[in-house]
Amino acid sequence: MEKKKLGLVLSGGGTKGVAHAGVIKFLNEKNIEPEILACCSAGSIVGAMYAVGKSPEEILDFFHSVYFFNWRHFAFNKPGLVSSKIFRNYLEPVFHDMAIGDLKKDVRIVATELVSGTQKIFEKDFKIIDAIIASCSIPGITTPYLVGDEMYSDGGVLNNFPADIIQHECEKMIGVFVSPPQEITVEHLNSIRAVVSRSYDLLSYRTEFYKFAYCDWLITSKKLSQYGTFERKPERLHEIFDIGYDTARTSFEGFSS
Repeated sequence: MEKKKLGLVLSGGGTKGVAHAGVIKFLNEKNIEPEILACCSAGSIVGAMYAVGKSPEEILDFFHSVYFFNWRHFAFNKPGLVSSKIFRNYLEPVFHDMAIGDLKKDVRIVATELVSGTQKIFEKDFKIIDAIIASCSIPGITTPYLVGDEMYSDGGVLNNFPADIIQHECEKMIGVFVSPPQEITVEHLNSIRAVVSRSYDLLSYRTEFYKFAYCDWLITSKKLSQYGTFERKPERLHEIFDIGYDTARTSFEGFSS
């Protein structure tokens, strides 16, 4: 009988995904090595870089290097502010022409196929770069990503915390969720935009919350709600990295892989 695996779930969350790298730093220190990963959006970047052998510090450096909102990246007369294809420039030096099956770990990446309205879990022969860009194409920000006749958008549209896709293949599972809803007061809800944004955040969180129970060890921190999706300042990215590490360290007691 095949030995069951230790799974790791990495949620979406924009640059808050740097917290995943902090968690991986702690896992490395404890010699905990997940064998199968379920990744969405920013989690797909971290998961794939981890599976190709990059260190947590190298993953942090990668996030430092990425800058979407350069005027040369803007898409004109397209369904998004920034061309999703630009991200290829950052990913090619890391992954070259690798397919998902070439990675050192079993990595599952999810995206949303917009035309059919279905979740896509990419096969092992699918190019890593294409899978990551598809999973990270945030609606309204980056243009949808076309592969053949399929149009992909962010995996978080349908499954921001894809624990369910590996649940039955794991004996134990670690989940890292980096998109907690903000803690607010009534005074914060003083505009149409604020109410709509809050409603969307709660709807998204509700669809993921029940999957937390699939995890034997859930790593999440409300501190991450103080950070945005597109943090740029180096000190902010380091803070997010440290939150991931510290949250893993303080919540570790009682977990045995």
